[in-house]
Amino acid sequence: MQLPPSMTRTKLVKRYKRFLADVEFADGTIKTVHCANTGSMSGLTDPGLPVWVWRSENTSRKLAWSLELIELENTLVGINTSRPNQLVAEALKDKKIPPLAKYSRIIPEMKYGEKSRIDFLLSGPGLPDCYVEVKNVHYSTRSGLAQFPDSATSRGARHLDEMGRMCQKGHRAATIYVVQRTDCTEFSLCKKNDPDYVAAFARARKNGVESYVYSCAISPRELKLCSALEFTSQ
Repeated sequence: MQLPPSMTRTKLVKRYKRFLADVEFADGTIKTVHCANTGSMSGLTDPGLPVWVWRSENTSRKLAWSLELIELENTLVGINTSRPNQLVAEALKDKKIPPLAKYSRIIPEMKYGEKSRIDFLLSGPGLPDCYVEVKNVHYSTRSGLAQFPDSATSRGARHLDEMGRMCQKGHRAATIYVVQRTDCTEFSLCKKNDPDYVAAFARARKNGVESYVYSCAISPRELKLCSALEFTSQ
């Protein structure tokens, strides 16, 4: 997927109140930008880091600019949590996710279960419905290893339990972890940050919920879903 042509390299001043960040442009101008990420963004919020922002054409937005990429020494990191859903939507349409390639109908944002909403509901002739949850991954504490989550997510644990119940009813369910950083070759869950999520994942897997991890190619111009990554138990 193409990123907006207005992508501009700036410098991070601070990130605060979860959805806000201040950045400094090359001419010294400081602007407040939208940060589409509710996580802790641990390791990605140091003042002075180079960051990439883009300007929206929507004049009704309160904040014209949005934070998209963090530039570390050896990698670009995507922090916009809406991008993985867009990438997976493209990949599902183009049959680029082999375990799910036989599905012909893709319904986004479908309500199901007990007050939950699934990112994608897949269906097709002769196939069980498949409930697909997409997760953005940008956390890393060890070279080459991407981890999820970066902070506690009770909603994520609840969704895993919901998907497990769908499997018990004869449907399929899958979580797709999209690693939005270019320096990782492995993926694991982070029990330290959220033991409840890890426990929910174990329950979900026991009930038949599938899991897949994909890397991304990232540049200031484009994001692309790439190869599958190894899921480790670390």
